Amino acid sequence: MQRRLIDYLVISLKGVAMGAADAVPGVSGGTIAFISGIYEELIATISNINLHLFKTLFKEGISSFWKQLNGNFILSLLLGIVVSFVSFMRLAKYLLEYHPVLIWSFFFGLIIASIYFVGKQITKWHLPTILAALLGAAIAYYISTLPALGNNENTYFLFFAGAIAICAMILPGISGSFILVILGAYKTLSDALHDFDFKKIIIFAGGALVGLLSFSHLLKWLFKHYHNITLAVLTGFIFGSLNKVWPWKETLTWHTNSKGLKTPLLEESVSPFSFNGDNQLILAIILMFLGFFTIFILERIGSKKQ
Repeated sequence: MQRRLIDYLVISLKGVAMGAADAVPGVSGGTIAFISGIYEELIATISNINLHLFKTLFKEGISSFWKQLNGNFILSLLLGIVVSFVSFMRLAKYLLEYHPVLIWSFFFGLIIASIYFVGKQITKWHLPTILAALLGAAIAYYISTLPALGNNENTYFLFFAGAIAICAMILPGISGSFILVILGAYKTLSDALHDFDFKKIIIFAGGALVGLLSFSHLLKWLFKHYHNITLAVLTGFIFGSLNKVWPWKETLTWHTNSKGLKTPLLEESVSPFSFNGDNQLILAIILMFLGFFTIFILERIGSKKQ
């Protein structure tokens, strides 16, 4: 499709939203991609990166290679994602530590709206799609209840963590950052980004690249052959992830590192009225509505022809 400069700017802004979402352990950038209307193009573009693409580079030159790669699209999107993820990860770390109820309230509203917009793209609801949605919800809910492992400082473990987390990052629902938390790699990566530890960053990126290229082929095949079922599973993933982004939680168990710093290992969702502390209910509700209408804005942008 023919795109103008302004279209690529919009794609970069969508990338910014995806990166910001993925920086929070509980929200998937894949959800933002889906709502903003670029999800299937993203999966198709990634899955087209193969040996045939590089044969095009050597036989027909960089111009044909770049066009076949859909290079302008992927470069615009990646630019937004990387800049946002690296910068917002620090902000997210601060907000999760000092204002957890407020940041989770915003993303809870965002996820609620996402369920509707993803689900409405299913052209026919029948028993298989309903079962697929229930299965997706059950899997996502189960993942959201898993306790986090203790922080893993092994540098090469980041390669494995990157390969697993990237699969979650491109799936609507549970975020890649939350998978990193479960695996015990979130703090290691966060510290590497903060300290500009390029060795760890490159190892993580290598694992993410391997996981991304492998998983995108599977997703492309599923969309081609089982479009409604795949959408139903993804809708279930998003619904099941609501437990993770519920704003009011009590910590059941803690992990204490070698420096004496505590991080929550296992949390339980509770009523705002039984929350131990200031539930900030009014402000939390306002932020839920803000998150909810943010998705409407993204969907409106995504519905426009790019």
